[in-house]
Amino acid sequence: MTSRNVRTSAGPRAGVVALAVAGVFLLAGCSGGAPADPGTGSPSASESASPSPSATPTPTPSAVYKPADATGPAQNVPVPVLPEVAKTETKEGLEAFVRYWYQVLDYSYQTGDSTILQKISGPACVFCAGLGDGIAESWKDGRWISGGRVETPVITGTLEPGKEPYAVVQVIQAIIEIRNADGSLHQAPTPATNTGSRAAVKFDGNSWILTDLGLIR
Repeated sequence: MTSRNVRTSAGPRAGVVALAVAGVFLLAGCSGGAPADPGTGSPSASESASPSPSATPTPTPSAVYKPADATGPAQNVPVPVLPEVAKTETKEGLEAFVRYWYQVLDYSYQTGDSTILQKISGPACVFCAGLGDGIAESWKDGRWISGGRVETPVITGTLEPGKEPYAVVQVIQAIIEIRNADGSLHQAPTPATNTGSRAAVKFDGNSWILTDLGLIR
């Protein structure tokens, strides 16, 4: 898996402008040829006490995401966040969880870290385990995965009493390139795919877990 308020009141601002203009005329009147009063040459208390402009805080630069390519693996990959609705035993929660699961899969491809994927996949999900093993193998010996980004444009969940909850998912995955430590291709790229999958899930009282995954043929 911001707005701004603009105040358009003109009254007080118009008063400030009027005061500023009056001050200009008063200063112009005092700049004539008449000699100045003794002691008026020194700056007034308000002038001498005026604060110096404060320094503008410099924003802390945030780490910039960089996708993987032939020069190196992805950098600063954002960790997917489980939405609150995905913690509810509802159709919307089921769909949100499955979407999150695929976001974690995408994260695993980009980083080689499938720790979160294992936590949200059931031990009996053979396909899930195979994905984790394949990712680990692809990242061995200084290798990395370039491409392979995963998208799920359509997720349709089914949650009915007495039946196993599941979701039908359209999964689009970009071409996968496994790179050696020197940036060369480790093997022939895996072509891009656009497939349907059936993801079986269960709710354990606190959260969903993916129990089985298979391609729809």
